Amino acid sequence: MDLLLALVVLVFSVIVHEVAHGYAADSLGDPTARLAGRLTLNPAPHIDLVGSIIIPALLIFTHSSILFGWAKPVPYNPYNLRNHRWGEALVAVAGSATNLFLAVVFGLLVRYGAGFGLDQTALSLAATIAFINLFLGLFNLIPFPPLDGFTTLRAALPWHLSAGLRRLEERAHAMGAFSLILFLVIFAFIFIAPFFNLILWLFALLTGAGP
Repeated sequence: MDLLLALVVLVFSVIVHEVAHGYAADSLGDPTARLAGRLTLNPAPHIDLVGSIIIPALLIFTHSSILFGWAKPVPYNPYNLRNHRWGEALVAVAGSATNLFLAVVFGLLVRYGAGFGLDQTALSLAATIAFINLFLGLFNLIPFPPLDGFTTLRAALPWHLSAGLRRLEERAHAMGAFSLILFLVIFAFIFIAPFFNLILWLFALLTGAGP
């Protein structure tokens, strides 16, 4: 049951992440996601069979130290954004910012919820939501294509510095999910230990307890 709960929380967390991108774009003048019916928490328009179901399930049921997944990217047109200098960076960072906001809210709920009468089941659910969103939020800020951190960095740099990064991002997009899976493999073998320790430290800082 705990594994199934973690999978459900992960799926909805990646959906919230994508919806946040769409709302950010819409607020900055691009209605593409709204017109495509993607500004909804209904899972149906967002589910990606590989990224939302197969990969997360494999990671969870094999007790992987990485807990990751993705939904179908919300479409948006950067040329519609009113703020041409910072608009694309704001849209890119909106997903991670939303995940981190949820991590803080539910982490504080874990820390103080017992004082408001929440039982252990509710506190355990809050801890799961906080931990998964903390992981997703920070992981997506890594500056590697096609993660949001790379798009944010590329969009925030002056044009003459970002042109090369844009070409690299286009090549990563052309590779599709393979580029992300390749990065996950490299990340799992080289960077997962310090990153996971950072997540555990921040989780304990928020909640006052281990995960």
